[in-house]
Amino acid sequence: MCNLYSSYTTQEAMRHAFEVARDSAGNVPPLPAIFPDQMAPVVRMADDERELIRMRWGFPPPKVGNQPVTNVRNVASPFWRAWLKPQYRCLVPLTSFSEYKNTKPRKTPVWFALNENRPLAAFAGIWRPWTGVRGTKAESVEGEHLLYSFLTCEPNGVVGPIHPKAMPVILTTSEEYETWLTAPAEEALKLQRPLPDEALQIVAEGARSDQPEDGASAVAPHA
Repeated sequence: MCNLYSSYTTQEAMRHAFEVARDSAGNVPPLPAIFPDQMAPVVRMADDERELIRMRWGFPPPKVGNQPVTNVRNVASPFWRAWLKPQYRCLVPLTSFSEYKNTKPRKTPVWFALNENRPLAAFAGIWRPWTGVRGTKAESVEGEHLLYSFLTCEPNGVVGPIHPKAMPVILTTSEEYETWLTAPAEEALKLQRPLPDEALQIVAEGARSDQPEDGASAVAPHA
């Protein structure tokens, strides 16, 4: 389960990579570590154009408890079906993501990216409005929220040795972005598959945040 990722890039790079027409995100700095319940940028369709906006990571749970649901695997579940319509799909910009190696005494974060330069890609996300209390104990916020989560799938040969249960669904091309945002569900859900092994690599281990070594903001892999 991916509960930590990085979006270490600029708003300009996100606007370019995802062909954003409207930027409603405010001032978003490069984010080397994004955890559940934090605010982060996503791209959604709004009035037939792509909008960059900030939302909070994690859907409310289907039944009981208050643990945010950050990853979605069973898209056949009635709980998720309503949010798989085109108007509730989104792109979640990332430059790398982490899974934990089962080491002792503490698990070790292992970071994956398209390559060492951490080019921009997107999780296949969904979003929804929700009213209630969210945030950390120190900074809880009551009221209306926009929440997001993203899809997972079988792991590929790079992620599987570290996390054999699942990996995030990652989109890397403009065609995939358009399909995920606008296509009927049966077509869009064909994208729920692992990246090829050669398209992903381990780029760091040990730290709870990640960015390129020179600190440069990531750019898109495709023009």
